[in-house]
Formats: sequence, structure tokens, C-alpha cells
Amino acid sequence: MSQLSKHLSRVSALVTTAALTLTLSANVSADKLDDVISEGELRCGVVLDFPPIGYRDADNNPAGFDVDYCKDLAAALDVDAKIIPLTWAERLPAIINSRADVIFGGTSDTLQRAKTVGFSIPYAIYYSQAIVSKEGKIETFEDMKGKRIAGAVGTVPEKEFLKYAKKWGTEDLYQGYQSENEVFLAVAQGKADAGLTTNTTIKPVLGQFSNLAACPRMPWTTDYTSVAGPRKDIAWLNYLNLFVTHQVRSGRYQELWGKYVGGEAPSLRIPNVMY
Repeated sequence: MSQLSKHLSRVSALVTTAALTLTLSANVSADKLDDVISEGELRCGVVLDFPPIGYRDADNNPAGFDVDYCKDLAAALDVDAKIIPLTWAERLPAIINSRADVIFGGTSDTLQRAKTVGFSIPYAIYYSQAIVSKEGKIETFEDMKGKRIAGAVGTVPEKEFLKYAKKWGTEDLYQGYQSENEVFLAVAQGKADAGLTTNTTIKPVLGQFSNLAACPRMPWTTDYTSVAGPRKDIAWLNYLNLFVTHQVRSGRYQELWGKYVGGEAPSLRIPNVMY
């Protein structure tokens, strides 16, 4: 190889290396936080069939605890909030497909889900409860054995109940619906004997359906829910963590819980861990 060819080869290698370095630098410096601020809009996914956490008001506008949290996050970023209505099953895909920048949707921070999306520290906690027909004979969790049980697809109550249904051999009696509103309607219309939901939903549901009653708390663990975002965007997830702590420290968390749920907001601190 001539000296000129060697020189040109070295120049070509240097140009390629420089281009690669610039590309990597751009990828490292760009993150969701920068994107949201530069675009002036926060695309926030919310489940709107989860009253009083997420629902539509009398004017068909998004409302509820999660909706106000989205607006608070947008205000902290000094951008506009765009509320994106989601079903339970659409929550994780909305992040994966970049349809939403963030999800406030009662999303449990399971280790399996964490392989797909990233999670903040918990911003709200719930426990599972069922609604039943007043004419039925379901008073305890054990009474649900052999009954037609309805739940929303892709939720923790569904996942946990199906473990018991498998043990009981009654999986064929389970009915999965795309929304909790469909679950409540199924029980009210006698299509199901009980519907799975959370404690925060019981009061508004019973106010809407006079023939329904509350069932005791379900036996599985408390449901810690987190804000969801892109799994690899650590800067964005760190910002979401800080946002959650500021909501608590400022008293806003208690204010919104009192407004939509009532009473003292549950502590988000998990014993013997860092937060």
C-alpha cells in the first residue's frame, strides 16, 4: 500500500470515529426531560374508568387524582399537559410505542413489568376489593369460590385473583373486560356475581349502582403504584422520583387525596427501604 493510500485510510478511520463519537454523544445528551421541555407538551397517559382516580366529569373532560397529578407535573415543567385516555391493557404499550411520555394509571411496579418500562418510587397505594350484587350471597372472599368473577384485563387484581381461581379449578368462570366500567355494569346486570376493583373505587361505584354492595378486602398484598416512563431514560425517571417527593413534601399529595378519595392519604413509605 502506498503512503498516500495509508494516509487516506487513516483519515477515513478518523472521520468514522469522529462521526460515531458525535452520534453517541447526541444519544447520551438527549433524554425525555429535554424532549418534553423543548416540545412544550407533556403527553400523559391516564386510565379514565378508575373513579375517583381517573374518570370523565359531567362535561366529558378528564378528571381525577391522576389527571391532576399529570397537570401538576406539566406545571412543574412549565409545559402544557396533553391527557391521553388509556385502557388498563394499553398502559405499558403507550410507553413502549412512545405514544405517551409518562403514565399515571395505577400501575403496579412489578419486576416483570420493570423489564419493559421504568418506574418511579410509589406515588399512590391501593388495596383490592370486590363489588357484589346485593341479592347475591357473597360476604367473604371464600364465598367467591365457584362464582362468576369479572375483572379488568391486565390489572393486578385480575392477576392475583386468577392464582386463586387456578387453585380452585374455576378459571373458566372468570370474565375479563377492557375497562372497569364494563366490570361494574356486568355485575349490576347480573352477568357476573362479583367484580374486582380497588378500595378507592368502591364509594363512587356504589353511588352509581344502587343494587351493588362492597365485598371484604381481597387477601393479596397492598398495591404500590408508580409513575411509568421509558425504561432506559434514567434522567427522566430521576426527575419523576423528585416530583413525587415534592408532591408529598408540599402537601399536594394529601390535598388531592382528600379531594378525590377522602381522609388521610396513606403513607408511601415502605418499611425498611430507602423511601
